[in-house]
Amino acid sequence: MNRFPHAANVDFHSPLDPSRAAAAVLDDQGRIVGWGSSAQGLLGHSPEEALGQSAARLLATSSGQRLSAALCKAHQSRSLVLDLRHRDGRTVRAAVAFSPLSHRSGAAAVVMAAELEELRSWEAQLAMLQGLATESPVGLTIFDTDMRVVWGNVSTDLELGGIAQYTGRSAADLFPEGEFISRHHPPDEDQVMYHVLTTGEPVVGMHYRGHAPADPVREHVWSCSYHRLLDARGEPLGLFEESLDITDRYRAQERLSLLVRAGKRVGASLDVRRTAAELADVAVPQLADEVLVDLPPAVIEGRQPPTRSAPGHGLLRMHGRTPEEFRTSPVSYPPSSLQALSLATGRCVVGASPPDAAGEEESTASHSCLFVPLLTREAVLGLATFRRNSNPDPFGPEEQTLAVELAERAAVGIDNARQYTSQHAAALVLQRSLLPRHLPQQSAVDVAYRYLPADSRVGVGGDWFDVIPLSGARVGLTVGDVVGHGMHAAATMGRLRATVRTLALLDLDPAELLTRLDDLVAQESEPDADDGLSGEAMVVTCLYAIYDPVSGRCVWASAGHLPPMVADASGSVAMSPLTPGPPLGLGVLPYENVDLDLSSGSVLAFFTDGVVENRGQDIDSGIDRLAEVLTWQRCPLEELCDRALSALPPGPQVDDATLLLVRTRQLDADQVSDLELPSDPAVVARARTLTERQLSTWGLSELSFAAELVVSELVTNGIRYATGPVVLRLIRDRCLLCEVSDSAHTAPHLRRARQDDEGGRGLFLVAQMSQRWGTRYTASGKTIWAELAIPEDFCRNQRQDAPQGLDAPLSAARGNQRLAGHA
Repeated sequence: MNRFPHAANVDFHSPLDPSRAAAAVLDDQGRIVGWGSSAQGLLGHSPEEALGQSAARLLATSSGQRLSAALCKAHQSRSLVLDLRHRDGRTVRAAVAFSPLSHRSGAAAVVMAAELEELRSWEAQLAMLQGLATESPVGLTIFDTDMRVVWGNVSTDLELGGIAQYTGRSAADLFPEGEFISRHHPPDEDQVMYHVLTTGEPVVGMHYRGHAPADPVREHVWSCSYHRLLDARGEPLGLFEESLDITDRYRAQERLSLLVRAGKRVGASLDVRRTAAELADVAVPQLADEVLVDLPPAVIEGRQPPTRSAPGHGLLRMHGRTPEEFRTSPVSYPPSSLQALSLATGRCVVGASPPDAAGEEESTASHSCLFVPLLTREAVLGLATFRRNSNPDPFGPEEQTLAVELAERAAVGIDNARQYTSQHAAALVLQRSLLPRHLPQQSAVDVAYRYLPADSRVGVGGDWFDVIPLSGARVGLTVGDVVGHGMHAAATMGRLRATVRTLALLDLDPAELLTRLDDLVAQESEPDADDGLSGEAMVVTCLYAIYDPVSGRCVWASAGHLPPMVADASGSVAMSPLTPGPPLGLGVLPYENVDLDLSSGSVLAFFTDGVVENRGQDIDSGIDRLAEVLTWQRCPLEELCDRALSALPPGPQVDDATLLLVRTRQLDADQVSDLELPSDPAVVARARTLTERQLSTWGLSELSFAAELVVSELVTNGIRYATGPVVLRLIRDRCLLCEVSDSAHTAPHLRRARQDDEGGRGLFLVAQMSQRWGTRYTASGKTIWAELAIPEDFCRNQRQDAPQGLDAPLSAARGNQRLAGHA
């Protein structure tokens, strides 16, 4: 399709050209002796009407007769503007050229006429063409069919430093290192020109980048268009190229696109080091050849930036764009340096940086440097240095404004990352304070655990677990899950874990503990609660178990939580026969206890649903996978934890995952002594004697006085206030445990006896002689217990003589690595 449908009407001949003008011939008397058809077209008179008539009749002026006679006798050509009379009576303003004839033969002059308006239009076109050739900033270059230079206008001549030296040479010789940067076109200029020559399709508005011969240092960008040239027969003569230097406009567009990219990329990572790298990625190479970012250590660590330190001192230059590559090197700027001036004034400063400035490791001298402070409303965060090593152009005002804009965006991103780092560190401190960092050593169990928060950015979640030492060498085991993750879930989890530990130390059985916990959660979920968190629905599940190493019995209850998985010493694995009750806070159904006798060396797996349920994997498949891991139950517990979590599907966690593995132990028979005593005050002396003998057998004779006193008081209370026999139990564990059980349900109270009171000092003596004492209730009554510290020498000997379990070689230091929230 022809892009210029009216191009055939464009005629570059002059309106006074003989091929176009209205022509007439006059004799020396001014009569018309020749009249062409073009003259008839201009004035409407036919040849029959015009021939022989005086030319003065065609003039609209009264002096036409004298003027025509004078022109016919003139010896030189003349051009003037005349008003001519048309046949229909109207006046035609025309440009008229008179040319005298040397050999007259009856003719004196030839007259050429054209409408004045048409001539003025033609002259304007001619002036335009002359302007394009001599004054236009658009470069015009003509190539022949061999694509060699034929002609160039003044603009092309200036860019090439003289067109004459390139005449007859190919287009590739003009800009040997240039390239097209527009898309969807061949990158080679010869291919573009060949396409235009062969197809006649013009190529318009392609961007070309290179160095002009007249300015070989500075890079330029041109907008180029190519059009085919045809002769009168329609045969190709060659083609011409239009080129306009758009370097400034192109750079402005690039600056705008750079700001758009910066808005999308800089500060998106919430990481200080990545934000610095993002600034360099965006600015290089479009604005600078290199970008350096210097920050105080406090900013990198997430603390407040210093406000009173000397400018340029104590900064760290960041290197690397990934956490693995990241490193810092110290840098310091003298007070007289441009860098220190920029930091002190808060303004950008332009200058050159010597190769060894400020202790920098780089040794490349820069043509130009731009120092821009990284500012927030509160403080100066650091300094960004923009360097140009290959580009000799100094940073102009627009580029300085652009650099300041980039630095402002980077400063906001760095400050956000600093605050996030601070909050993340605080969240981790909160998490570590809410979860057990070091589980207490227990004779009853060996434990290992893993914790994987779903919110890997914050590193905290709603899962919790705990191992709680209880009286009688027993241990409480709990795992729970607050639905959701993040800071709210972690705060709720912390309150519940503390509550569970408090209730557990009251020696409540699992079902009673969950019932009380259910009431507390229901109260916190009430709409009128004013803790700021009650507006969100809170769903909490919890499992609590008590293991007794004397009997080997484990009792547990569940509030909506998955039951534990048990791997016995023979290697068989099964889910516990436990039907979970409702989640906490609903108060729908009571909770029930489940008893299970465990052999020594059994492994219990307490876990949250994040361990067995994930994207692309249902909960049954996850349970089967965990059961398969537990078939290796004789492996160290730490290894079992790693096996269990390494089998999780790759990718981000949907929910927090917590795994607590427990290997049970049972106390040897020679560590426990039971004695049933009748309800007779006379047996108190017998109880003291038996206690002294048992301690002598255990090698703890130095505890006899304190132990006999404690036993005497506890047995006396049991006989005095209860009915039926009492049971005395002594347990040699990490401490000496003295327990007296009776059938009464009344709780003893410690009180201060007055001087004239005959009783009331027994429990006071028990409290003074023991390191801990308390009461727990059973189905048949209560048990009062007291713990006496065993001398350290005896404990050390016992540890050396004790057989090493499967997990004994594992270092206790690994406990600090178990919180996978630290991952």
